[in-house]
Amino acid sequence: MKIPVLILSARDSTDDKVTGLDMGADDYLGKPFAFPELLARIRVLLRRGGQKPEAKRTLADLEMDLIHHTVKRGNTSISLTNKEYDLLKYLLENKEQIVSREMLARQVWEVVNRVTPMDNLIDVHITRLRHKIDEPFEPKLLHTVRGVGFILSDKRKENHESE
Repeated sequence: MKIPVLILSARDSTDDKVTGLDMGADDYLGKPFAFPELLARIRVLLRRGGQKPEAKRTLADLEMDLIHHTVKRGNTSISLTNKEYDLLKYLLENKEQIVSREMLARQVWEVVNRVTPMDNLIDVHITRLRHKIDEPFEPKLLHTVRGVGFILSDKRKENHESE
């Protein structure tokens, strides 16, 4: 997703503005500026929006529809709890990459400073998710990488040294 960039700067010569825009900024506003003008420029940038976020996440025959909040594998609908959905969404956003339990705790459970280990809770949710998205299907997509974390991948699990 493209994030619009607006440069606010005390340097407001034409050369400074041209340089900022040529370097990739979407807009340039020199100081001093009127606050209503800043807000109007932000609204314009947000209206343009760049690329629209993807409405679906997929891997092999697994499909997550972010608009309708549904998950399918092949032609089979899969019912997930909210936390399972969030977990699968994060794994799909990071497909083909190993994610650690620490990353899952921070990004899915939004726990920044873990006082007590959440490993068991994470493992339980991974097991439940694996049961729903993998058990009746081939190829298996959710793999454990021993001592490291998990990976959502359609590659054979030997490639991940998983259990």
